[in-house]
Amino acid sequence: MVTSNTARALDRPAFIGIHEKNDSTRVLYVSSGIRQAIGFMPSQVVNTEAKSFISDDFDNNDYMKIYESGATEDDDESNAYTWEVHLRTATGESVLHRLIGFSCENSILFIGVSFPEAPLSSKRELEVQALDGAMKRMNVTREHKQPRGSPSVPLYYSRSRQAKAALVLERPDALVETQETGRRPAGPLVVFVTGSISRLIDADTSDLMRFPFLKLVAPECVLLVSRYFEKLNSSMDILFETFSLLQRPHVIDGDVVTADEDNQRVVVECLGAAVQDGVAIMIRKLRAMPPPKKDTLGNYIAAPLAAESDNEHMSLFDLVSSEPETSDAPDGWSHMV
Repeated sequence: MVTSNTARALDRPAFIGIHEKNDSTRVLYVSSGIRQAIGFMPSQVVNTEAKSFISDDFDNNDYMKIYESGATEDDDESNAYTWEVHLRTATGESVLHRLIGFSCENSILFIGVSFPEAPLSSKRELEVQALDGAMKRMNVTREHKQPRGSPSVPLYYSRSRQAKAALVLERPDALVETQETGRRPAGPLVVFVTGSISRLIDADTSDLMRFPFLKLVAPECVLLVSRYFEKLNSSMDILFETFSLLQRPHVIDGDVVTADEDNQRVVVECLGAAVQDGVAIMIRKLRAMPPPKKDTLGNYIAAPLAAESDNEHMSLFDLVSSEPETSDAPDGWSHMV
């Protein structure tokens, strides 16, 4: 059920995008909500520099410092951030937006929420809040503000070899029955996926475009993921869930089919959020495991995937739907000045 507060949040202009994780910040994908938010058609934004739309007074090259990481072999963290920035519109105006970013291997998946009614007050510094969950908080400061010779400290240390992928799915407004019909539901279609997906499962981007996401999910987890999508569909929270994908999903007609009971599972942690025109998720591989055993009735015996994975979420209502000038900044804010 959507509360009145959540409904107001969902009614705000919002969009999903993905850009390269380098200084070029080249936009790879943006949803149609960008038109309502800043007046540009998606075709006008794709292949441009994401940072070029920042209209605040700080150097827009500082934006990518959010995602700088001093990765070590022992760290195994996801990356999620939120911050406020003014974006340039098609008419040349500046509109305040809250952005939520998920850092993958070679790309950044982000969600933008627009506040066109906010008074214009150009920002001179970039303030970033680290979202918690599987992540830990650290402060980031601009290098030239530190004493000479002191190292810069990233928000998160993220293991460089960690397998992560970002996907954009159609908004799952109506999910197919799962348990009652005995058929595996199709679920929302994949509309964009990063190339790193091939490090998690035996499929690539060309295989998965317009492919039903739930057909990638292990059968014993389909009901769990369907309910996860239902939660995403009715909130503006970032929701966390842990589930299993099939190592060898049947994505190409004519290929040899690996039976579910012989198909290795890939356990992933998923961070997701929804806007009006889609769902953005980031998945990271936790481990691989053999398929679960079946009971005497032929049902899979569920194996524990991760401690406290059920109902774990981080509410972003205060960050996404409240007025920027009146909401309290949480303790996790750090400054890039």
